[in-house]
Amino acid sequence: MRTTSPNTPSTRRRWRGIGSAVTATAALLLTALATTATTAHADTAPAGSSKVTWTRSCALPQHKGEMACNALRVTGGRTAFQQEHGITPKAEDTTAPSGYGPSDLQDAYGLTSAAASNGSGRTIAVVDAYDDPNAESDLATYRSHYGLSACTAANGCFKKVSQTGSTTSLPTADSGWAGEISLDLDMASAICPNCHITLVEAKSASMANLGTAVNEAVGLGAKYVSNSYGGGESSSDATYDSSYFNHPGVAITVSAGDAGYGAEYPAASKYVTAVGGTKLTTSSTTRGWTESVWKTSSTEGTGSGCSAYDAKPAWQTDTGCAKRTIADVSAVADPATGVSVYDTYGADGQGWATYGGTSASAPIIASVYALAGTPSSGSYPAKFPYANTSALNDVTSGSNGSCTTSYFCTARTGYDGPTGWGTPEGLGAFTG
Repeated sequence: MRTTSPNTPSTRRRWRGIGSAVTATAALLLTALATTATTAHADTAPAGSSKVTWTRSCALPQHKGEMACNALRVTGGRTAFQQEHGITPKAEDTTAPSGYGPSDLQDAYGLTSAAASNGSGRTIAVVDAYDDPNAESDLATYRSHYGLSACTAANGCFKKVSQTGSTTSLPTADSGWAGEISLDLDMASAICPNCHITLVEAKSASMANLGTAVNEAVGLGAKYVSNSYGGGESSSDATYDSSYFNHPGVAITVSAGDAGYGAEYPAASKYVTAVGGTKLTTSSTTRGWTESVWKTSSTEGTGSGCSAYDAKPAWQTDTGCAKRTIADVSAVADPATGVSVYDTYGADGQGWATYGGTSASAPIIASVYALAGTPSSGSYPAKFPYANTSALNDVTSGSNGSCTTSYFCTARTGYDGPTGWGTPEGLGAFTG
């Protein structure tokens, strides 16, 4: 399945429209998508260039109901982490981290103390498609490098299963999704190092199989479930909502997308916490960090928008969208200010790399929920941030595209589409 990932603006616009088309037009769009020349995001910048370039980890969908992961792997340039530490990048240097690590992320989001003391006995589930044969060993390298305790199958901390719960009959391996899996596992470790992690691998990237994997994760006891994938909306979404995402008492996070302004599913589900993306850099402020909406171009940045299909949850009160508005909260996603990941499987897995995309922000937020504690019985944790907005860093600058209703795509004081109510400042917005 792994191909050089398409990342042109025309391809991205067609992908966003796939899920919302339910007539023959959808089939024509899908056919065009499948035959579009595949080109990576400008990843030809010379070594040492200040411009950060990247490529998509996963191929874009080629069938209705198929999802793509929202992971972006940096291929060149100088990341914020390298600039802040005076590191000059070397061509294809995969021997050392080049992005933010656990201490950076914990400090940025006011989690240092909680990460050290909370999380024991809690399980974060990561749902992805296909198999990463090196998931456990790569996770071990990441955790060892950063001084985190071992998380292995042998000590009961790590578990990998298929969407049916099998530990032996696993899906076909895929290099692109393996990068996504490494990103998710590493972010769960970075934010909640004391948590257990269950990786649930769907047999394909269809919504039906990924949704089945979500149900399996919940069935195995996880109270925090991270989903770093998305696709176009469709009239089937209400059915998917009730079949896969209506799990009271479980915090389910979903990445908002990486193609700029526009709604994706399952981020549009009324039962999940939709997670947008920011650009995160150090600053001279009291916090020590500053954030703005992640946008690289009109087709490259965090997703957001007004759902065409999903009903508005009772706790969401913005008036510009009669249905579900994306997002709820946010965290770092800009590849230029990306996070360190260790991955060794397949063509993409050459060791240390920097990743971005809202595939980074979704597991970060799932892990913040885990640090905050078990959600109350019968609750929908997506509503927690709405009741505790003062415990979030309000992101007030930047946009992710053009829209007729300004706050759908432009940051402002208070709630906005690209960043929701903001980013974590401790745990107060994630309890209830």
